Amino acid sequence: MNSQPNNPNTTSEISLPQTLLQLICGKWVSQAIYVAAKLGIADLLKEGAKSSEELANSTGVDSQSLYRVLRALASMGIFAEGENRQFELTPLAEYLQTDRPSSLRAIAIMFGSEEWHWQPWGEILYSVKTGKPAFDQVMGMPVFEYLSQNPEAAKVFDQAMMGFTATFSAAIAQDYDFSSISHIVDVGGGQGGFLAGILKANPHLKGTLYDLPPVIEGAKQYLKTTELGERCQVAAGNFFESVPSNADAYILKSIIHDWDDERAIAILKNCHSAITEQGKLLLVEMVLPPGNEPFPGKFLDLEMLVMSTGGRERTEPEFRDLLAAAGFQLTNIIPTRSPLSVIEGVPISH
Repeated sequence: MNSQPNNPNTTSEISLPQTLLQLICGKWVSQAIYVAAKLGIADLLKEGAKSSEELANSTGVDSQSLYRVLRALASMGIFAEGENRQFELTPLAEYLQTDRPSSLRAIAIMFGSEEWHWQPWGEILYSVKTGKPAFDQVMGMPVFEYLSQNPEAAKVFDQAMMGFTATFSAAIAQDYDFSSISHIVDVGGGQGGFLAGILKANPHLKGTLYDLPPVIEGAKQYLKTTELGERCQVAAGNFFESVPSNADAYILKSIIHDWDDERAIAILKNCHSAITEQGKLLLVEMVLPPGNEPFPGKFLDLEMLVMSTGGRERTEPEFRDLLAAAGFQLTNIIPTRSPLSVIEGVPISH
């Protein structure tokens, strides 16, 4: 029999530190997901349940250790454990399959394993103390310079960005009205997945994918699989120097957040020089809400702090000032069913 008096605060006193402890130990989860993603466990379970021993034999790892990882993930709904240490896919685990639409496997691998991503986060205090990116401190150069010199890292990055894009692109294509636009340029559009999604959802549209020459070479292979044909052209260049001219819309998804105000304005000024008089500038970004409202962009902002040279997530007033400095007027912010919004601007003058 419990002789202790009832204390109405006991539950909250216990649950609060437990909640905080769960947050503190977040690396346990992200690293376990990384292991499953790296080993391709979800791909191996595509045809049905398998034992941890079978999975270990297929991946060349220790069966007991793999079981412990999968057991932990199953407790969070990532895989499901049955009898005799058999594991099967769950709806969450399916997103770790390589060929699943909106696959997050590459993101899990990038966040969990790549030395150029995991190690800089271990030095976030350096960024807080100095205001400088920990990435540069750890790797000896800015992130995009590093990626340009390391093709394997760039490949992982591109695959991860395609995962992000696939997760959110349908929401952008459906929630923004592209009906008044005939030709759109995707500035810094990477492999082309985002632009392809917009064009497929809007059959009247033509598009131009614009990025650095090595990126465009890779994008050509992807675009061949989209069956968009002549509706989607490509152009190679550097958006710090120029962008293709005379389109009636320029869309930049998750580009401006990579850069400080000075370089962001330089990119936007090049868009201003190229855009038609009645054209639209469309920034697809997370717009930070004020106050204590939970929002993923507030933690993505820390990713920018650690990884990029001056990059950051911004509030509506900050976007308004940024556009004005480049010759645009912010006319609308259209929320979508994703964390991303479409920030619409028009040229003030030419």
